[in-house]
Amino acid sequence: MRVLLIHPEISRTKYNFAGVIDNEPLDLEYIAALLVKEGIEYDIWDGQIETIKAQAKIDEYKPDVVYCCGRTRQENFMLEYLSYAKKTLSAVTIAGGVHTQLCRDRFYKDDVDFVLSSYDYFALIKVIKGETPEGLNGICYKEDGKWVGNTVSPVDIGLLPHPDRTYFNKNSSKYRYLELVPCAHVRTAYSCPYGCAFCARRTLNAGKYRARDIKDVVDEIEEIPYENIYFIDDDFLFDPERIREFIRLVRERNIQKKYVCYGRADFISKNEELMAELKSIGLYYVLTGLESTKDNYLESYNKRIDMNGNIKAIEITNRLGIHMMGMFITDLDFEAKDFREIYKFAKSHSLKHVAISIYTPEIDSEVYKGMKDRIITDNPADYDYLHVVAKPGKLSLKSYYFHYHVLMVRLFLRAYKDGIYSFLDYGYYVKSILKNMFKFGG
Repeated sequence: MRVLLIHPEISRTKYNFAGVIDNEPLDLEYIAALLVKEGIEYDIWDGQIETIKAQAKIDEYKPDVVYCCGRTRQENFMLEYLSYAKKTLSAVTIAGGVHTQLCRDRFYKDDVDFVLSSYDYFALIKVIKGETPEGLNGICYKEDGKWVGNTVSPVDIGLLPHPDRTYFNKNSSKYRYLELVPCAHVRTAYSCPYGCAFCARRTLNAGKYRARDIKDVVDEIEEIPYENIYFIDDDFLFDPERIREFIRLVRERNIQKKYVCYGRADFISKNEELMAELKSIGLYYVLTGLESTKDNYLESYNKRIDMNGNIKAIEITNRLGIHMMGMFITDLDFEAKDFREIYKFAKSHSLKHVAISIYTPEIDSEVYKGMKDRIITDNPADYDYLHVVAKPGKLSLKSYYFHYHVLMVRLFLRAYKDGIYSFLDYGYYVKSILKNMFKFGG
């Protein structure tokens, strides 16, 4: 038996950040580790970095089983690849990933045999081996021509083996987080322990936060022969005692690496001493959802912090020399001045690294259902946080895009002036943004 594991390309336009942040296909590597234990041959095709098309890889490898995972914006590609494998090879086709956890019935198609709507890769392996899918956690399958969706139960991430990084090792120079190359991924928990109103990730893993034993996490880090580690948990800075144990173990083993992680502003603002300790062992970037420059938006987003807390967190990371990637949402009810306010805030508080997302309700989420009358596109490719998918409340669509792109250009030019992201072709990105400024919403 041969299994092809696929992570789709991000898009087929250049309106994305490929080559800026390219993520290790970690979920596929967990599955790969389980396949190796079963003695099953596998290969990986990652559309972020491969130079041949997925269809060409399918033709070349001739797999018996094709598993494809992705996010909302990759739905069309996932279905395209699985349909091709079914029609050309009659392969067993399986869809999985974050998107199938959120809306699995979108993959109930003729050319798809199974859908994995949980993190239960043990159940997936049973399906690959041909065992009956009845009762398997989160497995969806056809019975008498109709789709059956099994109940989804939370998974203990600590039961998984360490990922098989054979593919990553062959292609390590192609995986990065900004200037950190190569950058390996480590996941220490499933789901998110918080409840931000705009985010659907808290519903992953059946809505249950499950964390690995931190010693096992450090064991894995010690095995990775690369300097840069990106903790891809929805929030790594959650439990202070767990973080203290992480710091102790890293120091005890004299592990010398740089770390990237997600961390809330309230954790940072309340734990300056702990942040200093993290800096001392290599914390380089902390990705923080600041979201807004106004308390009313923070309250409506259920962030459980105010602007004073956000500002304090920025001041702490600046003082310690930790690079905060401040992440903001441009709300659908923004006026022109609100876009300008984000730029002013970043500049006045010396926040050099800024990421901007357009407010995007995930398809079929509770937020999406509540905004159904405002949704203007059902194309999953548009759900990339770079497109407006719901009608703005106070601006025309064209005007909203114009002010959004002006903000992006201003932030790029400021970054250029500050000398960060030196690896970027600033000219290309600025030209691309300026072009889209007048193209979108027209």
